[in-house]
Amino acid sequence: MRRGSRFFLLALSGIAVIASPVLGQTIKRTELRALRVSVPPKLDGILDDEAWAGPALPLDTWLSYNPINGEPAAQRTSVWIAYDEHAIYFAFKCFDTEPEKIRTTISRRDTAWNDDWIAISLDSSRAGQVAYHMFINPSGIQMDGLNTGSNGEDMAPDWVWQSAGKVGSDGYSVEVRVPLESIRFRGGSNVEMGVMFFRRISRSGMSWSWPGMPPGKWVFESNVPLTFDELHQPRLLEVIPSATLSRNQTRDAASAWNNPRSKGELGASVKYGVTSTVTLEGTVNPDFSQVESDAFEVEVNNRFPIFFSEKRPFFMEGLGLFNLAGTGGDANMRTAVHTRRIIDPSGGLKVTGTAGRQSFAFLSAADTSPAGSRQNIFNIAREVVNFGQGQYAGALVTDSELGPQHNRVVGGDVAMRQGAHLQWNSWYLFSQSRSLDGKASQGSASQGSYSYNTHRFNVAGQLEHYDTGFQMDTAFLNRVGITRGWQYEEVQFYPDQKRHAWIKRVAPFFWVESGNDRAQGGTELYVLPGIRFNFTRAGSLRLDYARGHETFAQRRFETGQVSASAGVQIMRWLNLSGNAAKGPSIYYDAADPFQGDRTNARFGVGLQPNAKVSSNISYSFVTFSRRSSGDNVYTVHIVNLKNTYQFTPRFLVRAIGQFDSSRKRILADFLASYELSPGTVAHAGYGSLFGAEDAAHYRATARAFFFKVSYLAHF
Repeated sequence: MRRGSRFFLLALSGIAVIASPVLGQTIKRTELRALRVSVPPKLDGILDDEAWAGPALPLDTWLSYNPINGEPAAQRTSVWIAYDEHAIYFAFKCFDTEPEKIRTTISRRDTAWNDDWIAISLDSSRAGQVAYHMFINPSGIQMDGLNTGSNGEDMAPDWVWQSAGKVGSDGYSVEVRVPLESIRFRGGSNVEMGVMFFRRISRSGMSWSWPGMPPGKWVFESNVPLTFDELHQPRLLEVIPSATLSRNQTRDAASAWNNPRSKGELGASVKYGVTSTVTLEGTVNPDFSQVESDAFEVEVNNRFPIFFSEKRPFFMEGLGLFNLAGTGGDANMRTAVHTRRIIDPSGGLKVTGTAGRQSFAFLSAADTSPAGSRQNIFNIAREVVNFGQGQYAGALVTDSELGPQHNRVVGGDVAMRQGAHLQWNSWYLFSQSRSLDGKASQGSASQGSYSYNTHRFNVAGQLEHYDTGFQMDTAFLNRVGITRGWQYEEVQFYPDQKRHAWIKRVAPFFWVESGNDRAQGGTELYVLPGIRFNFTRAGSLRLDYARGHETFAQRRFETGQVSASAGVQIMRWLNLSGNAAKGPSIYYDAADPFQGDRTNARFGVGLQPNAKVSSNISYSFVTFSRRSSGDNVYTVHIVNLKNTYQFTPRFLVRAIGQFDSSRKRILADFLASYELSPGTVAHAGYGSLFGAEDAAHYRATARAFFFKVSYLAHF
């Protein structure tokens, strides 16, 4: 009778709580069960379909995770889950007692982060290594990404899924359709995935999740099982043919235009589901031109290169699987696999998949960019074994071959947890290289880091080492021949919300970094105390003071800054942000470095006068003076302006204006874009680059037109 009653309650409510004694305690394990439907819901943002006729899942309290943790949700959210042989369906009713303050826009995919939104994290393979993240604003606009155990959340990938939203008198509602061919899972009876939900309210700047995420945990440690009685994945076969036509002209500032260069290319990409959990992708003569230009940045006197994220579709999908634990952020290695190192690929092959608790990926591409007739061949392989939520061990092998020149790297990483609050990770790599002139080199690199997070305290540290002979052609790596470490402590205070509702969190912190740079012949030290504030309306303020030293070209220099940064969503249509800093710095000239003082500032304004129009402008200013004489060495002004009019969720026109005083250039870029779905797109663009004739006049030195179209076909 007890078993029959439990089954009855499970079928009725879609949720069950199973208790088991462990060390004298009761552990609650929540399970969700999707409802099988014979008639799929119509995606229109109106929850009047048969699939949503039953009661919503009786989910318990939603809890905040950003900017503060553990605060009960300010508004109520109802959730339904259904499925059939073609797709999984989600429905949300996001109640709001002040619906007139809901912020929503009709914008391009992945651009509505300042809006209200609801989101899904779906670990479809239940391997604890890859989760699909889907965000939807009240107008149904999509934002999506992949979350991996080693790299966290990567918002670059796009895949095919559908959504709709509608704002009403008591909040807004959202419907989502996830085609089964778009996700990887092992089909059969009693299929289990991992799921959790998020919601953001723009006017407060607060985000909540169900189930709640304790400090220091993320989706793989927090999601709950989602069960389907019978679910089978259709065999995946996608073909995307593409065509590109471009026309370019250049000239010197004082000369006539050169003859135009026209180019037309045909290409194709294929994706095939070898099994329900293994996918093979191939591309021949791919169209890897970028529709979105990189924003201008200050490129004067930077010791290390500027990181620009990947924007090419073939490389973006599944990219996070290749990254090592602990890279990114303040690490010397931003990522072990930075595919923008593959500059002009003629073709590529990629395999990704899961098998039980194992996840694997392989990428091979030929780069035609090196001079001469040879192509640089890149091969990258990754294997990860999951030992539990947020815990794994992995291996990485990379190889680049250019005639007699090669670079081969092998290594592994591990990420583990100790209890509810402590996590640590480490990795080790060994490289062997040979240059074009036959010179051989080898070296190793290693890193270890930890973090301890509670509601009150955040403590983290890292130690990393790179031999002088270490080389990794696939990585975004700042330098070798260095051993460095850092330590961070933060204490968080939460003012009484009844007395001080305008301030959410106060967090003083302390950062110290130290290193031995063997390549430059000296040490470095950086000490930074500061304090952070979080306010309502997504407001934030950070104040800090830093002092230290750095060795460059065998000489020791003073470094540091006094800085402030802030941001706030003043109104639904107005967002402001900015930062400013001043302090001692170095002029990085290997032949003649010298001590100087640097002042920099950046200000940004986001305007959203209505649901279809958006405008963003940023201004950056940097000036550097020589301390010994007080002479100004350089002053740089950077302006980035972007205006978008979104006629429909699929069709937009966009205009970009960019100015860089250091390189004396102005870029004007125009784009008309129609996107039926990821893969089925049409773009037409025109751009002009202007160079300075003199201090007051600019003249066009380059202009280009392009048209590209591709079509996603399912078989």
